[in-house]
Amino acid sequence: MSRRPTVARPMTTRRQSMNAMKAARLHEIGGKFQIDDLPVPVPGKGDVLVRVETCGIIPNLRNVVTHFPSWYPFLPLPALPAIFGLDAAGTVAAVGEGVSAFKPGDRVYVNPGVGCGECRHCKRGEPTRCDSYTFMGYFGFGENSESIFRKYPYAGYGEYTIAPTTNLVRLPQSMPIAHGARLGYLGTAYSAIRKSGLRPGQDILILGATGTLGVGAAILALAFGAGRVVVAGRDPLALARLVALDPSRVVPVCWEDGSIQAQVRKLIPDGVDVMLDTLGAKASADYSVDAMKAVARGGRIVQIGGVAGPIPIDPHPFMCAQLQYIGSLWFTPAEGDEMAAMIAAGTADLSILEPRPYRLENINEALQDIEAHGNGFTNFHIAY
Repeated sequence: MSRRPTVARPMTTRRQSMNAMKAARLHEIGGKFQIDDLPVPVPGKGDVLVRVETCGIIPNLRNVVTHFPSWYPFLPLPALPAIFGLDAAGTVAAVGEGVSAFKPGDRVYVNPGVGCGECRHCKRGEPTRCDSYTFMGYFGFGENSESIFRKYPYAGYGEYTIAPTTNLVRLPQSMPIAHGARLGYLGTAYSAIRKSGLRPGQDILILGATGTLGVGAAILALAFGAGRVVVAGRDPLALARLVALDPSRVVPVCWEDGSIQAQVRKLIPDGVDVMLDTLGAKASADYSVDAMKAVARGGRIVQIGGVAGPIPIDPHPFMCAQLQYIGSLWFTPAEGDEMAAMIAAGTADLSILEPRPYRLENINEALQDIEAHGNGFTNFHIAY
């Protein structure tokens, strides 16, 4: 049995001055994070300094900092030693030159996805399509990611971070700051549902619904007005927790009971209008292939989990049934604003998330715990 998480100390004992900060940095691939003392950064033109109050703990982070250089050498990591940590949320501490939309004291989430700012996609407000798209505190997608890491080396596992003002999402006052640590997963699902074109009353299948990404997808599918939300997973007890969100609309399918598509077609003979595949890289692609057969003619399949492929697709049936297979990566700050408004309005209820905070100095323990005991309902996060 693992140790109970170490609850964060009150913020009154945190920072002694604005000149120094603590950060958890990785010094070697495969190593453990170390707590280092660093100077507090100064925001440049168009940037904002955020005092971090919470940051999400990513289940895949240990794989990223141990295996990605050999598994995915085309996905660059920041030069070591480096501060990692996605999904930081907190309070604006200072603003750089030219910033007028934000002021000290504003509650914000820092969207870690940064583009080059100059290509046609960035100019259109679609940085996720940029060839240089980079996750601050995680990994990048292009050769230019190294320059972005150098420009923005401060991420969520530090007491302060710097980000472009265009990457900030205002958080509603009614939202617990700890929920900000979950917005990356929620935003990924939100963007995917938007791309799917799901309309009120339509049916959606969420594959891997009890995982961290899947639970958020189920919450948001209900908020989007889906008629039936079919949640597919392995654990009947976890599925029952999702059904409790709305027993009249959430329908469980346990893949231990047989073919997913057969179970879904028995419930909804014409098939679902949308399928979100939230399965991660460790899952078998066989589940995805089976579940795709539960999608109705003209339906959309959106991949957001990165399940290990390849997934065979026969073009002729896809053409005849007018099916669409869509890949969706992360979400834009504008989509984050929309999602925050949905949360503020009470349409998306995050109360099902159970907080599990850790102190920054216990980051290595937290990474071990989330690998061993992580689930879609527990919000593992650093609390400062």
